[in-house]
This record gives sequence, C-alpha cells and structure tokens, in this order.
Amino acid sequence: MATAAKKTEKKANGDTKPLTKTQIIANVAEATSLTKKEVGTVIDAFTEEIKKSIGKKGAGSFTLPGILKIEKKFVAATKEKKHVENKLKPGTFYDKPAKPAHHKVKIRALKTLKEWV
Repeated sequence: MATAAKKTEKKANGDTKPLTKTQIIANVAEATSLTKKEVGTVIDAFTEEIKKSIGKKGAGSFTLPGILKIEKKFVAATKEKKHVENKLKPGTFYDKPAKPAHHKVKIRALKTLKEWV
C-alpha cells in the first residue's frame, strides 16, 4: 500500500518518466526541422566521438561545453587483506579480496547544468 501511495503522490506532483531515445530523436527532429533519420545519425556520430575520446587511444575525457564532462580514471589494483575490522559491525572481522586494476568512468556536471537544477 505504501508503494501505491508513493506512485500516486509522484504523479500528482507532476513528475514524468525520462524520455526514451525515440522521443528524444522526435523532439530534436521537430525543433531542428531535420528528419528523424538524420537526427539518429547525428546521435550515433556523437556517441562515436565520446567512444573515441574515452577509448584506449583517446584523450581520456570528453566535454560537452557548459553541460558535462566525462572522464576516464585509472584505479590501481589492491592487494588482498586478511582480518580487516568491519566498520558496520564493530568487533567483527572479514577478509577483503584483491581487486584487479581497472578504469572508472566519472561524469561531472558543469556550471550550466548545475544552474538548470
């Protein structure tokens, strides 16, 4: 019952679902007088540019001016640790497994996007 009340409360406040890719393409096509196929091609090309920028041979970051910055960060490997104290349950211990080195993707909001929110 509590979840049903939350759902109706959200609808009453005017919250809407996020747009789908098809809806975004349709909205951009309408605003720019391009065809949906052309807008889809532009979005695909934009996706490829992001992929190149944060890929192995890319710069490691991509900036959409004023809106967001996508960065690739290298995280070094960690060693296995035995008998580590559990911070959530004081007095208990656990073994922390080793983790291999990997890359993380970090997305930061820039000034314009922060002002919109």
